[in-house]
Amino acid sequence: MTRITTATASLVDLEVETVRTDATQSFVKQETILVRITTDDGLTGTGYSYTIGTGGRSVIALLRESLLPLLIGSDSRDIERLWRLAHNVTHATTVGAITSLALAAIDTALWDIRCLRADQPLWQVAGGYNNAVPVYDTENGWLHLSTDDLVAGAVAAQERGWGGTKIKVGKPTGQEDVERLRAVRDAVGRGFDIMVDANQALTGAEAIRRAAAFSDLDLFWFEEPLPADDVSGHVRLAQSTSIPVAVGESMYSIGQFRDYLQRGAASVIQTDAARIGGITPWLKVAHMAEAFNVDVCPHFLMELHVSLVAAVPNGRYVEYIPQLRAVTNDEITIVDGHAHAPNTPGLGIDWNHDALDDRRVV
Repeated sequence: MTRITTATASLVDLEVETVRTDATQSFVKQETILVRITTDDGLTGTGYSYTIGTGGRSVIALLRESLLPLLIGSDSRDIERLWRLAHNVTHATTVGAITSLALAAIDTALWDIRCLRADQPLWQVAGGYNNAVPVYDTENGWLHLSTDDLVAGAVAAQERGWGGTKIKVGKPTGQEDVERLRAVRDAVGRGFDIMVDANQALTGAEAIRRAAAFSDLDLFWFEEPLPADDVSGHVRLAQSTSIPVAVGESMYSIGQFRDYLQRGAASVIQTDAARIGGITPWLKVAHMAEAFNVDVCPHFLMELHVSLVAAVPNGRYVEYIPQLRAVTNDEITIVDGHAHAPNTPGLGIDWNHDALDDRRVV
């Protein structure tokens, strides 16, 4: 049998590995929402999602009080049905971050079980396109860092053979951003990708102005220049610049991505499996983006996203921000600038359960 017998949720606080700042916030800690599901044929799947410091207890409450009890007795293979069931039960709170994060923790646990039952890794079960994908660095591009620090980080990534680096923008004046970016470009030359990320901090007019100021820097993309719900502003920006516009980490439904793609408001999609509601909707967005000839370069969660990017033909990049090393027994493998999807059955994340227990808060 494959019936679900138990489903539990816990909250684990992870300290950040380094100071992380952008134009709107600081990353103070990762609240990690964990769901463990067991079946009557002896399998246990572990799924997760996260917040960057607030709201985790609300997700846990939703899981424990409303969603996890629905799973008991269900066939764990019915992932689409169970995702829709949980979504419909929370219809009054969708689309929204709390619900999506809860759905994601359940969905990734069910996918873990699916892969374990198949005795195959996630990247193959989810599509099996190519198990090695290019990686770019974000960890050395935070807004508080000095120009010298940015240059040193970019050069180090280039020397490791990585494809690019992401620099946070959103300084008080555009000239400050330009000077920092130009120093990095001069140091690495033109054969290395530089991405920039404003974290939704700009107005429509200012985004257009800064994109023009960045025009000779050969940027790979301009990420989250405007608030995520300003689709029309992204349309105007995309029409005004040759720099590709990247969005997705702050979007919580397939329909939001559809609107951006249909209106030509983005040319790089950065779906976050936790924030979209799990692997099930993540793959739907990736295939929809493929239909529009658009690449997918997901936000954060590199330990999970490496397998999803490897699964689809339009997976372009994995973002390097390590955050699970304190609670896992291994870490992502990078060789010659490419992150390799794990070949072990399941999600490929080897959790250290003792370390998780030590950091458990709920």
